Amino acid sequence: MIIAILVLFFTVVLSSFLVKVFPPDNSRWLKMALAFSGAYLFTITIVHLLPDVLIGNTSPHRVGYWVLAGFFLQLVLELFSHGVEHGHMHTSHQGHAHAGSMPFLLLGSLFIHSFLEGSILVEGSVRHGGHHHAGENFYAVLLGIAIHHVPAAFALMSVLMSRIGSFRKAFLWLLIFAIGAPLGILVSNYIIKDNIGGELVFTALTGLVAGNFLHISTTILFETSPDHRFNRNKLLATLFGLGLALLTDLA
Repeated sequence: MIIAILVLFFTVVLSSFLVKVFPPDNSRWLKMALAFSGAYLFTITIVHLLPDVLIGNTSPHRVGYWVLAGFFLQLVLELFSHGVEHGHMHTSHQGHAHAGSMPFLLLGSLFIHSFLEGSILVEGSVRHGGHHHAGENFYAVLLGIAIHHVPAAFALMSVLMSRIGSFRKAFLWLLIFAIGAPLGILVSNYIIKDNIGGELVFTALTGLVAGNFLHISTTILFETSPDHRFNRNKLLATLFGLGLALLTDLA
């Protein structure tokens, strides 16, 4: 659990420094990273999250409702985050229209998004009905969240820099996003896990995150080829993400 907290926190922190290496208007590498992360997220959702929560639950239809809720919750969150979760920056007009202002709704929606992701990373085992959900998928999901946070942190830092103009001040605000997933891990492992009704809560959280991942990953994959033109590099990045996620299933 400590490893997961450190990985997710420092993934966001270190990724924020990418703005010093890659200018926001040079998005070629970002599109490759998004294609890779989108394919990875979609695959682990299909082969890890959904089977695990469905097989271990006595009412799979209820799980479906939570997945739908997570899908449309992400749709609502993106009204405030403007798609930063999947690499949207919009720095060109935000930098002029809102210079010096803080995007509190954006930060709040990203914090909720990150907190939910961290909340499904549970150390040990949680019982779902007659099935023990062990942590066999722990590191596969952790890797997926970390990969997903790299372009998200870059996009968020780019937006914050366009608003504030100071890397140091923007970095301090970025920490709100950085602590979201670690707090989710702590709440799940120390508050929810051992309480009565914990298994129902984890069913809801896993369903929400699965729906969340489905929305984000499909949006990313569709946006990387909006006009359905063949792009070899994006295709390779997508296949690489798919392959890595499948390898975690075999490990």
